[in-house]
Amino acid sequence: MANKSLVTRILTSFFFKRANIGAVRYARNSKSLFNLIREALDKSGGLSGKNISAFREQLGIVTRLLKAYASGEYRQLPWKTLIRVIAVLIYFVSPIDILPDFLPIVGLTDDIALMLWLFSGMKDDIEKFRQWEVSATTPADEAPRRPRTEARETIKIA
Repeated sequence: MANKSLVTRILTSFFFKRANIGAVRYARNSKSLFNLIREALDKSGGLSGKNISAFREQLGIVTRLLKAYASGEYRQLPWKTLIRVIAVLIYFVSPIDILPDFLPIVGLTDDIALMLWLFSGMKDDIEKFRQWEVSATTPADEAPRRPRTEARETIKIA
């Protein structure tokens, strides 16, 4: 419940509103979007803790989604969701927000809470992207697979 309250405070804060406005600019400029992605990945690389690997995995998927969007390869993400993702990343990389990042221990609490809120809110979009990603990496001219043959034992008679 406290986490929900923190996310609500973040979403209504001046800092997030500013990030939301900047998100439109990033969405229309691939170079800026690629730089934002790099900053988010760099910041997440410095995180440590119990559940950080799951967090990084989700962040990796979202950043691949944004890279595919920015390069024009994947455009199945609704505009509203795209802006939300970018705004959350802007907030995440910003050192000055509700809980400034330079505060020991608690400084990243708001950033991580907001990222987890984002991941849970876009589960369907993430799953659609993952399916697209798998199909996009499968070569189109892949030879049809042969039916599986049963394993046979060979008995040597001396």
